[in-house]
Amino acid sequence: MKNILVTGGAGFIGSHLVRLLVNKYPEYHVINMDVLTYAGNLENLKDVEDKENYTFVKCDICDLKKVSQIFKEYNIDSVIHLAAESHVDRSIEDPFSFAQTNVMGTLSLLQATKGFWNSNFENKLFYHVSTDEVYGSLGEEGFFTEETAYDPHSPYSASKASSDHFVRAFADTYGLPVVISNCSNNYGSYQFPEKLIPLFINNIVNNKPLPVYGKGENVRDWLFVNDHARAIDVIFHKGKLGDTYNIGGFNEWKNIDLIKVMIKTVDRLLGRNEGTSEKLITYVTDRAGHDLRYAIDSSKLKNELGWEPSLQFEEGIEKTVAWYLQNNEWMEKVTSGKYQEYYQKMYDN
Repeated sequence: MKNILVTGGAGFIGSHLVRLLVNKYPEYHVINMDVLTYAGNLENLKDVEDKENYTFVKCDICDLKKVSQIFKEYNIDSVIHLAAESHVDRSIEDPFSFAQTNVMGTLSLLQATKGFWNSNFENKLFYHVSTDEVYGSLGEEGFFTEETAYDPHSPYSASKASSDHFVRAFADTYGLPVVISNCSNNYGSYQFPEKLIPLFINNIVNNKPLPVYGKGENVRDWLFVNDHARAIDVIFHKGKLGDTYNIGGFNEWKNIDLIKVMIKTVDRLLGRNEGTSEKLITYVTDRAGHDLRYAIDSSKLKNELGWEPSLQFEEGIEKTVAWYLQNNEWMEKVTSGKYQEYYQKMYDN
């Protein structure tokens, strides 16, 4: 029996992880703690919300008093920390909110964890989920490894790098049992449409412009979100305390090539001539501090724990596009903000 606190479990990656844990481990109690910002959506978890081993609690990770109460109420013995502000463009506009959530929120969670466990760390784990963006930018060759020096270039990646450092500091200073993973760009169902893939799918469907930064030559390593959830599951159960594991898809794409694959896939599934929506591509001024290339070496995770991605991008993007086309009502609620009205009625009192 484990009582696992998953922070940010109503978000994109978090909801996939919560679903996996709830369904795979009926003997575990999964407590989903989320503050339900614009990117947190309980409709992502409709299929598990009535399961006996699942509980949702609305809470801001920055609220140390309430977080500490949740630890006591549910006797938390494991934490998987995903709650974070994650959109680079938003971090450029509002770096303070990223520092507040990603740095101070992580610190609050670490303090609550340390206080409740009170040096009784046997069979306990604090798992911190981070990003490959903390490593900075690569040239045309090479890969990020677990030994790559940190070199964050955006307020988002700087805030995540800082949170990583705090997690390691609590391990070194207080002996807190921790693991950290740094993952590449995720894609799949239930992703908030500020991110590239769902945004562009929605724009292609509705014949809206597709804004491409610079010349579209930035390269990213893409990971199917279900594979990320599987990797977290493996690391949570088998990872070595104090270690870091990089999670990547071995799946690099230039942005412009990725966009053209999406265009062809959406056009085909909608019965249009493939490529007709390429006319929607609109090149815009490049983003400030835009890293050229990310690429992760996941060989440690594969060699030590036996994980590897199950899908290549073409198959994954086919599944992803099909899901968004089949779940247009979900997309409409998210893009209109209507799903937030329910939360305001239920929780803002």
